[in-house]
Amino acid sequence: MRVAIGADHAGYALKQELIPSLRADGHEVQDLGTHSPEPVDYPDISAAVGRAVVGGEAERGVLICGSGVGASVAANKLAGVRAGLCHDTYSAHQGVEHDDMNVLVLGSRVIGVELARELVRAFLNARFSHEPRHERRLAKIRALEEAERRGS
Repeated sequence: MRVAIGADHAGYALKQELIPSLRADGHEVQDLGTHSPEPVDYPDISAAVGRAVVGGEAERGVLICGSGVGASVAANKLAGVRAGLCHDTYSAHQGVEHDDMNVLVLGSRVIGVELARELVRAFLNARFSHEPRHERRLAKIRALEEAERRGS
């Protein structure tokens, strides 16, 4: 799978740990920064990862910041991004199965490396169920995005 990954300075070290694991699991990784522990603004990284997913350059995205909250808020401002902050494996796979989540957000100051690896695997191995109730809910999310685009 093609995976876009990005982190702000607080998530830089965890991102650097996850990239080799992703590659070892057979994924094609697009590292969208940051490329050092120097301070950067998480909205810039969230936008880069979100745009890669929505634009089809990546099938899924992984974002990391200190708590995960800021990156999640920023990513979800992009139409077509369904980012979820997950710190347990149930949410990481259920978010894909039921909500068609396409960006996983992690808080590097909340979880450790091994749990992060498990969460990423759960997220990437999950598939959207396409059950009618989930399709209906996803259609409502898309309608909200469209209404926001039109300003209604």
